[in-house]
Amino acid sequence: MSGRPRKGRPVAFSPITPEPVQPDPVLGLKFTIEARHGGTVLIDMTGLDPRPLAIAFVGALRRSAALGGPIGVASVIKQYVQVYRHFFAWLGDGAPEVTGVSDLRAVHIDGFASALEQRGMGAIHRHITVGKLINTLRAIEVDRPDRIAPDLHERLRYTLATSAGRSTPRDAYSPFVARALRDTARADVEAMFRRIGADDRTDEGDPAIAKARADVEAIIARQGFIVADQPALKSLYFMRMRRGLTISTLIDDLHGRHHLRARDLPALLVLLTLDTGLEPECLKTLTVDCLTNPHAGTVELRYLKRRARGAEHKSMCVRDGGGGTPGGLIRRLIEVTATARKHLNDDRLWVYHNAGGLRAGIRHPTERIDAWVAQHDIVDDDGKPLHLLLSRLRKTHKALWYTKTEGHMARFAVGHSREVAARHYADLPSLRPLHETAVADAFRAAVAAAMPTVLPPTAEQALRKAPDQAAPLMPPDTVSPLLDGEQDVWLAACAGFHNSPFAEAGSPCAQPFWGCLDCPNAVITVRKLPAILAFLAFVEEQRLSLPATDWAAKFGRVHARITAQIVPAFTDAVIADARRQMESERLYLPPEVRA
Repeated sequence: MSGRPRKGRPVAFSPITPEPVQPDPVLGLKFTIEARHGGTVLIDMTGLDPRPLAIAFVGALRRSAALGGPIGVASVIKQYVQVYRHFFAWLGDGAPEVTGVSDLRAVHIDGFASALEQRGMGAIHRHITVGKLINTLRAIEVDRPDRIAPDLHERLRYTLATSAGRSTPRDAYSPFVARALRDTARADVEAMFRRIGADDRTDEGDPAIAKARADVEAIIARQGFIVADQPALKSLYFMRMRRGLTISTLIDDLHGRHHLRARDLPALLVLLTLDTGLEPECLKTLTVDCLTNPHAGTVELRYLKRRARGAEHKSMCVRDGGGGTPGGLIRRLIEVTATARKHLNDDRLWVYHNAGGLRAGIRHPTERIDAWVAQHDIVDDDGKPLHLLLSRLRKTHKALWYTKTEGHMARFAVGHSREVAARHYADLPSLRPLHETAVADAFRAAVAAAMPTVLPPTAEQALRKAPDQAAPLMPPDTVSPLLDGEQDVWLAACAGFHNSPFAEAGSPCAQPFWGCLDCPNAVITVRKLPAILAFLAFVEEQRLSLPATDWAAKFGRVHARITAQIVPAFTDAVIADARRQMESERLYLPPEVRA
């Protein structure tokens, strides 16, 4: 070998023949879609007219709901179908000339949106509805761009010309309601764990019924559940009925020792939502491997948030330990549902017995939640039956955490940007009193910071004896000169005439004389009361000659300061003596007060 590189040759690729466009296999208007989340959805649009347009719409829906498409949830597919029904109903009345996709124009989209507005549909709901229509037409355009008219192509660039506005966030429940929900849910969960796996002593006084019950229990242990028409269950049922024993909840009671029951779910959902703040849709999809990385009393809870496109897989750090912590509760759930999970061969956390069989996953718990609230007679702040929404429990968790962190955004905004946390979870009606209290406290602190130091005679004598107590207002060696009048201005003694908060350090104070009543450097003693009372009398005289707005702008604050904060600090005897001194002496009134 010469060691020199060999001469290369150009790379050649074999020509690629594009695949022919496959026709849309959806030729009918009744079929099923297997959603990635939520099960199978039956699509039945046979009643829609015109038929060619309906076929184009359902074809686009089927492609969008396929693997990799933007629609993956069964409930969203049903929402699309409902929007189609509304749109086709409007076309039948407002645009009967439309027979296919090629006949649609931008005016039809705007006309449908105007019809929705006339019906009273809100801006946000209208954007969502028209958005589903726009998404469908965009999907049709991707598949068959030649069928979309030019003006409709331009119209598909946006949803509506008007803004959707800002949504009103759901409010949190009050601490009173949250405490009632948490206590009730925790009591039910503890009773549930005691029930599962407990020794069955029911009917032990009747050997025949006890044997029949044992036979049924053996079938449940072997098969996972027992159905109502099995002979062993029928035998137990009629034996108890003949003896006048309870039979209405027999099947639930039999399975309750082995599995979760459907009526156990509300307490578990309420407790976990209040403890973790997890979104209800994420809580319902937890799997048995959701807990990872335990460390120092915490564990990482992993969950799926489908609507966070591109970042669906999320996690949060929760407390871990006993059954009173979220991590401990989930571990207990994994343990007690292990048997049912083996029979179902499913990795979902929520497996339970309901309606004669074992079920996995939670779909529509509203009725169960309402029944649970009614069973425990839980009421709202007005004493009325509580309407419980799981989504408001998440807001409740956030509100309680906001109160605990005292509104500190760096600690409060966990899992959100500060803007989202402030807009959706801090700006709630239930937190408004907290915000108003914070604002009032801030104003009081500002007023206190500008408040002069008022020294009644007893406090003045104490300060003369212990000058060190004057820090940090003034050095101890300046206390006696100040109290003796060597630093007096017209309404007060000044502890820092050349260190005014209203001027640069080192320069003399340039405030008018009544500015001392808003200055933290001012020290008001009994010696200055006659001048203050004289000024108060002048201010009240001015009320008679000035318009109310002008008087309030010039003297309102200083009048409130004297009457509400300074005069009440002295005894009635001291005030009376100051008034006599004021009347016996002719006190000088600075000219700027009359300006």
